[in-house]
Amino acid sequence: MPTIAVDKTALFEALGQEYTTEEFDELCFEFGIELDEDTSTSERPLVNGKQEAAQLKIEIPANRYDMLCFEGISLMLNIFRGKKPAPDYRLIPPLNGEMQTLTAHEETSRIRPYVSGSILRNVKFNQERYESFIALQDKLHQNLARQRTLVAIGTHDLDKIKGPFTYEALPPEKIEFVPLNQTRKMNGVELMKFYEKDKHLGRYLHIIKDSPVYPVIYDANRVVCSMPPIINGDHSKISTKTRNVFIDITAVDKTKAEIVNNILVTMFSQYTEEPFTVEPISIISKHNHESRQVPDLTPRETQAEVSYINDCCGLSLSAEEICELLKRMSYKANPSKASKDLIDVHIPPTRADVLHQCDIMEDVAIAYGFNNLPRSFPSKSGTVAQPLMVNKLSDIVRLEAAMAGWSEVMPLILCSHDENFGWLNRKDDGNTAVKLANPKTAEYQVVRTSLLPGLLKTIRENKHHSVPIKIFEVSDVAFKDVSLERKSRNERHFAAAWYGKSSGFEVVHGLMDRVMLMLKNAFITSEEGLEGKGVEDSVYWIEEVDDPTFFPGHAAAIHLKIGGMEKVIGVFGILHPTVLDNFDLRYPVSTLEINIEVFL
Repeated sequence: MPTIAVDKTALFEALGQEYTTEEFDELCFEFGIELDEDTSTSERPLVNGKQEAAQLKIEIPANRYDMLCFEGISLMLNIFRGKKPAPDYRLIPPLNGEMQTLTAHEETSRIRPYVSGSILRNVKFNQERYESFIALQDKLHQNLARQRTLVAIGTHDLDKIKGPFTYEALPPEKIEFVPLNQTRKMNGVELMKFYEKDKHLGRYLHIIKDSPVYPVIYDANRVVCSMPPIINGDHSKISTKTRNVFIDITAVDKTKAEIVNNILVTMFSQYTEEPFTVEPISIISKHNHESRQVPDLTPRETQAEVSYINDCCGLSLSAEEICELLKRMSYKANPSKASKDLIDVHIPPTRADVLHQCDIMEDVAIAYGFNNLPRSFPSKSGTVAQPLMVNKLSDIVRLEAAMAGWSEVMPLILCSHDENFGWLNRKDDGNTAVKLANPKTAEYQVVRTSLLPGLLKTIRENKHHSVPIKIFEVSDVAFKDVSLERKSRNERHFAAAWYGKSSGFEVVHGLMDRVMLMLKNAFITSEEGLEGKGVEDSVYWIEEVDDPTFFPGHAAAIHLKIGGMEKVIGVFGILHPTVLDNFDLRYPVSTLEINIEVFL
């Protein structure tokens, strides 16, 4: 968790109350943060001949980006203590009625495709506020922005530059400007050499160094404002005398760009002439259809169930009582007119971490007080662990395969696109596999839709062992499913592969029959001696199938009739010679793969 150091005297002044270390530690605990250290109780270094002011070092949860600065901590604690209402963040139009624009050129798609921004108009800085403003940018860069790889922030004195602004991507030798706190003009190539040994900026150079184009933001007079994510221009640097701040944000992740923008302006809009107001700008980005007005400070609307919150917390609160508690956590909430069991919740723009009603429930518990929640051990919290049914079923299949003399393997769930489709003579329709947006290597491009690639790669790496090789796996595969909230679903499969000098088709067939027998499924021919509960209601049979993965005429689909419903649960057969060549296998391979979730 990030640790934020704040001036002890200034914080207590903002809270309007003096606390002992123990009292403030208790307040932090109640709110869900942690006091790590109070430096007033230890020896402090001398700064400019004076002893450093006492500081409170507070650990902030990783999800609370709105509390990474003095302003956020003091504001949220005051709301929690009922000393201040939750702010009403508002967008105000420019005084001259003409909104500043930031136009993104198409070339930026090659390096950092998204841009956002905002303006803090008539803001009042002093040295402490200025330092906090800079520190918040650094904290956001290190945490949410992942060392500037995802998002980079630039802040400028708007009175020193002139809009409209443009966001471009140019060859480094064509970008020339004086970097922040320097006196010599440099181009992009010279700048990279100049900062390569810099302890602070040197660690960010790799982000764009090898790119043929570098991102750059110009004002109307072609003055460079910044070259993200490295450094701003010296011409537009801000100071304690700055009154109007222009903020530019470039990113490879649009969602995180907007979160960073919202956090930065909401925390420091309290210092504007009209508190909690922000001037928007217009983003013009026609090439990727991202033209819009930013920032969007409209509270997100959602609903939470009263019964869910009460069940989780062990309480019996009314909708009105829950709404009052949520006000202490900076929400605005009202009982829903649609149902007595629902409350309408307005999530402030500072709370990007709230994604589900479980997050709202947690904040209700914090506002109520964790120490005040009823203690019910062991009648409610005492539980007896038991496996999920799908895992219990998997263990049954796993045990039977092992007792039949097969060895279990555990390949990786990610594989290359070719291994999952082309090497198995299968075509990708674009709607089956879950693909990685930014795979690090060609080996890990998709989430497997079949267990076969992992089994065949395992045999390939162990083909120097004596044959036959008999291996199996019971694990998950994944498929796209746009009907679900997460747009994908897992499916538990069982697969086995035989590798030897003969095809081993009859061995794989026998393994399938053994597994089906233990799952109490009768072959359609009603074999003699096969008895057990459910036999009459659960039967299976095989039918020849034309599957390009297998040798023609040597593959069969497995049909199952269970609970009055018929479905194809898998396929087995002898692999096609081209599949063997693709996986560099010399001997025949017979495989089996079935979906075992249908037996639940």
